[in-house]
Amino acid sequence: MNSIVIEWIGSLILLGGLIRLSIIDWRTYRLPNIWTISLMALGLLYNFNVSLDAYPFLLGAVLGYAVFWVVETGYRLIRKRDGLGRGDAKLLAAGGAWCGALALPFIVLIASSAGLIYVLMQPAEKRSDMRLAFGPFLAAGIAITFLTLKFI
Repeated sequence: MNSIVIEWIGSLILLGGLIRLSIIDWRTYRLPNIWTISLMALGLLYNFNVSLDAYPFLLGAVLGYAVFWVVETGYRLIRKRDGLGRGDAKLLAAGGAWCGALALPFIVLIASSAGLIYVLMQPAEKRSDMRLAFGPFLAAGIAITFLTLKFI
């Protein structure tokens, strides 16, 4: 199959999966394993076929999960409550599988900046005990980073 066709199909699969996960997380505060793990596996499969060196994408998946797992666990130990879900770690792993290890800081920067802007736009009295679905912001960071890497 033509590599351009594979790139377009891969892009549509990624973006469709990210939109689906964003809707689910916004409504339920959950990122289902079937979607996050499938998206991660498809990202690795995609890059094993498109890239000459698949190692950065495998490393991206491992580091994406590990970094958010450390943040999640550390926050829970310090604050005695959840602050980041395991689904977010799996979604960042999917982002690493699609974009590579070097893209992870950009994904997190875009996601956290967008999330912070959203929170600051809320009334002050609502912010103190606000629950935030981080998945949509993380999905936006992944999409922006992937599209920038592929098409710009």
